[in-house]
Amino acid sequence: MMSEIKTPRAFISYSWDNDEHRDWVRNLATRMRQDGVDLLLDQWGLAPGDQLPEFMEHSVRDHDFVLIICTPRYKQKSDARVGGVGYEGHIMTAELMTARNDRKFIPILRHAVWEDAAPSWLAGKYYIDLSESNRFETNYQDLLTTVHGQRSQAPPVGKPPKINKPNLSVKRATTRPPDQNQVDSSGPIKIKGILTHAITKPRMDGTRGSGLYAIPFQLSRRPSADWAAWLVETWNHPPQWTTMHRPGIALVEGDRIILDGTTIEEVEKYHHETLLAVLDRVNQLAAEHEERQRRAAEVALQRKQQHEAIVSDVAKRMKFD
Repeated sequence: MMSEIKTPRAFISYSWDNDEHRDWVRNLATRMRQDGVDLLLDQWGLAPGDQLPEFMEHSVRDHDFVLIICTPRYKQKSDARVGGVGYEGHIMTAELMTARNDRKFIPILRHAVWEDAAPSWLAGKYYIDLSESNRFETNYQDLLTTVHGQRSQAPPVGKPPKINKPNLSVKRATTRPPDQNQVDSSGPIKIKGILTHAITKPRMDGTRGSGLYAIPFQLSRRPSADWAAWLVETWNHPPQWTTMHRPGIALVEGDRIILDGTTIEEVEKYHHETLLAVLDRVNQLAAEHEERQRRAAEVALQRKQQHEAIVSDVAKRMKFD
């Protein structure tokens, strides 16, 4: 018996810029319903007397997807947290931080360039560009396959081929001298400062993101791969943040943290405190991980010693003459 295909449910969050924009949103919603998406729009779901906050809360939380129609006016209202757009922004960012369901919220560019239309909390997210008529159909299909869960999947990984390894002579390993610039080899990792000479230059060519650049921060030592992964994850979901937080821009390369997609002014005004809070949290995670490993090693050693003691005692008691 074939299982029933679930109809995806979606809600559109947008600002009432003007009548033409409202008609465009309604036409998009109508077409998506025709293409098998159970889409809710306030123009259809609200009636006089309804509670607006309750409608917005249920609409955001109870649907599989939230389609966010980005325009400069939407960005202005969302960043300032005013009106219905601002209220929905509070609900969506709260759900992102707690549930970490990033793919539920799909940004759609209606017009203008992305930096002028996207709220700060959507910076760095993959968005659907429906702003240009000559690419509308292609990008609309991208949206549709995403909502229906029909995006292209990677093929299965096959078996590795047999490789004839050459007979290489074994060379004696050389000991690498310690890094003279490395400060402390244990304990929490700290930020020593900003590497101003390595800050990249903004392109400033009018393209999307051309006013942003990468800013590297020197760490007190090179972190482990686990620490680097925790840093990226915690930056995307920090313990504290501002409305101008930019998820998706942090990475770790060697002994540096890099915020790629910001400005030095944004770092000073918005990201500085967040970065310190993230660093404290990641160091805490690393310390807890090391403590678990230490305890596990102690338990393993105790079991090994107990086993050896039992074996030794039993062996002494047995006689073979």
